[in-house]
Amino acid sequence: MDIIIINGPNLNLLGKREPTIYGSKGFEDYFKELLSRYPNVNLSYFQSNVEGELINQIHESGFKVDGIILNAGAFTHTSLAIADAISAVNSPVIEVHISNVFKREAVRHHSFITPVCVGSICGFGLDSYRLALEAILEDK
Repeated sequence: MDIIIINGPNLNLLGKREPTIYGSKGFEDYFKELLSRYPNVNLSYFQSNVEGELINQIHESGFKVDGIILNAGAFTHTSLAIADAISAVNSPVIEVHISNVFKREAVRHHSFITPVCVGSICGFGLDSYRLALEAILEDK
């Protein structure tokens, strides 16, 4: 099974950025834990702060992998282009957020990508990624 995690803007700063919201662990360390926990899954990871690079990665992966776990960061609330990219590919996409976006500023309550994803998981810290991974694995 091939699954890719795609992270958007500022998520390269996990572990350093606002630890009261996002925790103190960097994503690379968490990703190593996922690789260890799921040795039979071909799990890959991509991160970019650039909207077009995220779209390109969705296009590149979205016809090859069994699932995409996407944390589009702030682009969740602004990007019709990312929503269109998700709609254009065959792979199921699960939207993930580390924080509970509904407990935050009102602008974070709207997602352009939720309607085109198979599901959305938020508020469980980095474990939101594992929950999304489990959902993909159970669906296959």
